[in-house]
Amino acid sequence: MPKIQLKEICHGRSGDKGDAANVGLIAFKAEDYAFIRDNVTAEAVKKYFAGICEGEVERYELPNINALNFILHNTLGGGGTVSLKNDAQGKTLASALLMMEVEKP
Repeated sequence: MPKIQLKEICHGRSGDKGDAANVGLIAFKAEDYAFIRDNVTAEAVKKYFAGICEGEVERYELPNINALNFILHNTLGGGGTVSLKNDAQGKTLASALLMMEVEKP
């Protein structure tokens, strides 16, 4: 089955709260929201960020804005003020998630 990268159907935004990264996916079109809701699970995101996200991944649905929000716990090496990671505030994680491949809708 053909695959696409998420960046073809949505854009993203990310940031931090302490040691947790916050990653949002926002579908360009309402019909694409249904696709990402059904196919981009917390488990899939956790697997995609294996080696980066060492904690639980929570997913929140925001259907009124065609978006999903993921909280990646234990991901930032303690957070911006104490971490030695290059991106201790999680700013690049949305760009990374947008490169995730999914089966074409």
